Parts: sequence; C-alpha cells; structure tokens
Amino acid sequence: MASFLGSSSGLMAQTKPAASPARNVVVMRRTMAGSKGDDSPWYGPNRGLWLGPFTKVPSYLTGEFAGDYGWDTMGLSSDPETFAKYREAEIQHARWAMLGVVGCLTPEALDKFAGVSFGESVWFKAPTQIFSDQGINYLGNEGLVHAQSILAIVGCQVLLMGLIEGYRVSGGPAGEGLDLNYPGGDYFDPLGLADDPDTFAELKVKEIKNGRLAMFAMTGFFTQAAITGNGPVQNWLDHLADPANVTGFTYATKFEVGQ
Repeated sequence: MASFLGSSSGLMAQTKPAASPARNVVVMRRTMAGSKGDDSPWYGPNRGLWLGPFTKVPSYLTGEFAGDYGWDTMGLSSDPETFAKYREAEIQHARWAMLGVVGCLTPEALDKFAGVSFGESVWFKAPTQIFSDQGINYLGNEGLVHAQSILAIVGCQVLLMGLIEGYRVSGGPAGEGLDLNYPGGDYFDPLGLADDPDTFAELKVKEIKNGRLAMFAMTGFFTQAAITGNGPVQNWLDHLADPANVTGFTYATKFEVGQ
C-alpha cells in the first residue's frame, strides 16, 4: 500500500560481475531520482509542502527527515531534543499501528470472505474470550498457546516488551551504537533493503506515510467500535450496501445531549 506521489521514480541499472569474468549480469532496480538531493520531491528545499507554495515553513524544518512537509503550527519541533523524542515516538507508534491494522482486518476478512475462523474474529471482541471457561487459543489451535489467565498475559507482555524496549534503547549483542529508529545491520535488516542510500531514503518516506495513515485508521477503528459495535470489515460492507445512508455523518447526527 505504498504511496507513489509524483513521477520521479525510474529504473537504474547496476552492473554486477558474475561468476565468469567474461560475462556481466545487469540488475534493474527501481529507485528515486535524487532521493535526498535538491531535486528530491521528498527531501530538501524542493520537497512537497502541505499547503504548496502558500506554506510558511519554519526555519528548523529543513527537509532533512522523511515526512517533513513544513507543518508545525504549534512549534513542537523547534527544540532539537524535543523533536528527536517526538520523531522516535511517531516512528514507533506508526510501526505498531501498521501491525495493528493488519491484525484487526485479517481475522475478520478471513472469517467473512474465506470461511476461516479463529474463534471471535472481531478485533475488540476477541480478547474477551480469555474470560470464558475455555480460554483463548492462539490461531484457534489449543496446541499452540492456550491462555486462560489475563494476569499472566499482561505480565508476560510487560516483561517482554520492557526487555525489548530496553534492548532497543541501550543496545545489546546485536550491535552497539545503533540508530534507535533505523538500526539496520544483519539482525535488523537481513535482506539488505536499506543497503543502497537512495533506496533507504525512499523506504523511510514510504514507512512514515503508511504509518501515519495506519494511525488514523486505528483511530477510526476505535471510533467505529464504540459507535456501531461492529468491526471495520463489517462497517465497510454496510457502507458499500448503502453508501448514501451508512456514513460517519449518519451516526454523528444521532447523538443527543444526555444520551
């Protein structure tokens, strides 16, 4: 679901020596022209801005980071240290939101379109299964993880996430002095997706754009669950069945004071 805005992508040919010295293999790789140069649509002074030519860009937003469209009305990024903290928090929340969107949509979509059920398929109802006498089974299989104690689950999550976050911030045997947001290396980028600087710069933009969209999507999932009592897939199907009458405005106009 990566976004491609603009038409600056092209094909770049790289020549790599093959096993035989008399033969070369040409590998075609899609990249962005000048990913972090002055002509980049994503970085630097000529990047796209949120209000186009009418944008008043703060002096501290130079286009160095992916996803900088010159918007900081409240001046939250004026202090470099504060900006670094917000940047880290945004990237981490964006990654979790992308995982959350997939986790919310997949079970319900499989249940409705493929007839595959893992128990309760609606994301906000699924956790309640742990309070039943049967407990909750990972992927609907009792042989994998059969959970019956919410306290044990919370304890394990707090412990494991605490260890992982501590490892991410403080480093460990996988490498010292790694970038907190983009550690890379053999352990965190085994496929070498970020080996090429231009490709890496492009992937950063795709990640933050999709991550921001996912955070909005999760907010929508929460709101829909509270208002309609249905999952996102069912809400989508209801809208497709009656686009004119099943919208967010339909529910917004039903609220009254005291109800």
